[in-house]
Amino acid sequence: MHSSRKSDPSQSKMDPSRYDQKLEHILRTSARIFAEKSYHSTSMRDISRATGVSLAGLYHYCKSKEELLFLIQDHCFGRVLERLEERIKGLDDPFEKLHIFIDNHLSFFAANMAEMKVLSHEAESLAGDLHKHVSTKKERYAKLARKILREIQERQKTATPIDLTVATYALFGMMNWIYNWYNPRGKIRVTHLVDNVAQLFLNGFVNGTSDQTIDWPRSLATKPVSVWQAQPNQPR
Repeated sequence: MHSSRKSDPSQSKMDPSRYDQKLEHILRTSARIFAEKSYHSTSMRDISRATGVSLAGLYHYCKSKEELLFLIQDHCFGRVLERLEERIKGLDDPFEKLHIFIDNHLSFFAANMAEMKVLSHEAESLAGDLHKHVSTKKERYAKLARKILREIQERQKTATPIDLTVATYALFGMMNWIYNWYNPRGKIRVTHLVDNVAQLFLNGFVNGTSDQTIDWPRSLATKPVSVWQAQPNQPR
């Protein structure tokens, strides 16, 4: 149910400058439960039991279950977009920007798999201003991916270019599907995953097995990235 208080997304408690550990604990736990049970099958009592925070305590931090979902989604898209814009600032090579885009997305969500599943499954569970606020960030992120792909396409000047909408959402489809199969603690390291997805997206499976492969720079992510806490600037 919606809170009786009109939510103002711009005043969200998810502002990192006002962060505290209890709110982080609530949101991380909520993301895990939403991922396991689905948003609609989860109650605030479920979250209270899992977090060890009383219902009164939960309502101190957020006015409704919907606001919890909003805070998770809003912060995820805000953090991944912020990191990406910082990492590609000043770069001209669209191929390098694409590799950083893929690295940024996969390394971020490989460290936050529950949040990734929630973003994928509960994209339309928000309504009104909350939905609009998150959708604006998602659109900004998708437009940035499309811009990078357009730059690559203009440089390559192929006779039959791939539709940019198809290419953009195919890229997101490849990356967002990893929550179904990827194990961050398994034998495939995130750096290897990034390089393979980038190679597969640009060269295709058949061409990617030939001798003419792209000599990618090594992936820039060196340690797990938390969705909840700001990270130091990444080296370029």
